[in-house]
Amino acid sequence: MLNKKLIRQAQQMQAKMAKIQEELEKTTVEASSGGGAVTVVVNGHQKLCSIKISPEAVDPDDVGMLEDLVIAAINEGMEKAQKLAADQLGAITGGLNLPGLL
Repeated sequence: MLNKKLIRQAQQMQAKMAKIQEELEKTTVEASSGGGAVTVVVNGHQKLCSIKISPEAVDPDDVGMLEDLVIAAINEGMEKAQKLAADQLGAITGGLNLPGLL
């Protein structure tokens, strides 16, 4: 009896996690750097969806600054996406750090 209850609970948790994983793929976060000079969109699976670069940020004499802005925006976007996923999955796992979920 106890085993059947545990199995049912595990199946329900697995179904909820699958639904959240599906939602995370569709959910996006936005991050920018340089006062909006570079803006990126990242989904809940930490996949870069888009990047926009303001024409004013493109200076042929200072490509290094643009590179830094792109890196900063992507890193911020990835951090936001990781937090989003951790928050969503943490609600189901009760804060347990289960390998392979993120």
